[in-house]
Amino acid sequence: MSPKVNKETTYKLKTPLKHIAFIMDGNGRWAKKRSLPRHLGHKQACEIIIDILNVCLEYNIEVTSLYAFSTENWSRPQAEINHLFNYLEEFFKRELQTLINKSVRLVISGDVLGLPKKTQKTIKEALLATKDCHKHVLNICLNYGGQQEILKVAKEISQQVKDNKLEIDDITLETIEKHLYTANLPNVDLMIRTSGEYRLSNYLLWQNAYSEFIFPKVYWPDFNREHLIECFRQYDLRERRFGGLENGKK
Repeated sequence: MSPKVNKETTYKLKTPLKHIAFIMDGNGRWAKKRSLPRHLGHKQACEIIIDILNVCLEYNIEVTSLYAFSTENWSRPQAEINHLFNYLEEFFKRELQTLINKSVRLVISGDVLGLPKKTQKTIKEALLATKDCHKHVLNICLNYGGQQEILKVAKEISQQVKDNKLEIDDITLETIEKHLYTANLPNVDLMIRTSGEYRLSNYLLWQNAYSEFIFPKVYWPDFNREHLIECFRQYDLRERRFGGLENGKK
């Protein structure tokens, strides 16, 4: 259920949280509710990213992942797609120095080569500019699909076996993780999808294997510090057993 917002803006997180992932849902509905074009919902969605990132930095979370554009989003109207990439490019250019100042390294998960050339250029410049940042990782999932990522991994590992560089019996979970877009990043601890929808939508399927899910009903453009801290409170109430028994009980 959606967390009830507590107006207190400070909270001490008790449960370890290294990687938080967001599905930034509800942008179009946010705009429609205000009788605005859908694309302005995406614009507002980009405007709040730094505010949410600042909270994650404050709580010393190592990685923040954002589902910005899925492989399925190509089925949307072309005009909306164009606006979305324009807003993303504006975000990178506007906030790049902020990311550098805060020592945030940018990672892109997804098929970058399938993106518009202009967007690819902007991303390449941002990746290069933040490559030596080490305090936090901002992982933006662009042209990303969890099933497509796993298919990519299967093909890469199969090619290694075919080339006699890897034995089938030597394939482990670690082997697979090395081929993920998120290689060297911790798996997700907390996944938040705004707008009240209860779906993963092909998002970080492997990485979310043991994450906690929270589905606040607020649309992403309205999601703020208070909402996120309330999610932290809900997260702390969860008993994370990773397939084991609670407190060693039999």
